[in-house]
Amino acid sequence: MSSDSINVARLKKGSDVFEVVVDPDKAVLARQNPELAGDALSFPRVFSDAKKGLQASDEKLQKLFKTTDPVEVAKVIIKEGDIQVTSEYRQKMVEQKKKQLINRIHKYGVDPRTNAPHPASRIEAALEQAKVRIDELKSVDVQVKDALKKLQPVIPIKFVTKDIELVIPAQHAAKAYSAIKMLGKIKKESWNSDGSWRGVIEVPGGIEQEVYDRLNSITHGEVQAKIVSIR
Repeated sequence: MSSDSINVARLKKGSDVFEVVVDPDKAVLARQNPELAGDALSFPRVFSDAKKGLQASDEKLQKLFKTTDPVEVAKVIIKEGDIQVTSEYRQKMVEQKKKQLINRIHKYGVDPRTNAPHPASRIEAALEQAKVRIDELKSVDVQVKDALKKLQPVIPIKFVTKDIELVIPAQHAAKAYSAIKMLGKIKKESWNSDGSWRGVIEVPGGIEQEVYDRLNSITHGEVQAKIVSIR
């Protein structure tokens, strides 16, 4: 097996090394839920050197893991060890996480001077300028706070949520209501005697225009909307 073609989870115990060949996406999930370790294994074997195909001895597995079952051993290796991935996989995941990070920052981030969102292209350029390192194995939730801190010296940006008051005419209320529930969190609402709907929704700061565009499309421009709070 070539080091360029396999992804492994690796754990060192004293002078001994133990490796399992894994699907890295599933291995990341198995870190949180060890019962998924069996699904993460590409081969039901424990190696001392997976690249050379050298299997770990049952004697050492029994001594150090109290079992020779490769799945049970893999649970420990995946949870406590390092996940080592191929350069091809790493690049693919970096690009994927980068897109997710840009989307998250675009969704929640605004220019505090105008409360308008930054274009995704500007955010991408700022990430490059700020030399933000994308970790392919960490979730976007973990990385976004650090990224925002590094972006702030480069572009004026902060994360906000906006409360938008909406009034939907009766003839569009039912269809628009389904969209509203998907666009944001409804904080208060009422159905008026004429069949129209009035409410306040909380949305990420960067998608304000998307809310207007979607509801204007449904109501043919008859939605009434205004920002009542930014925080």
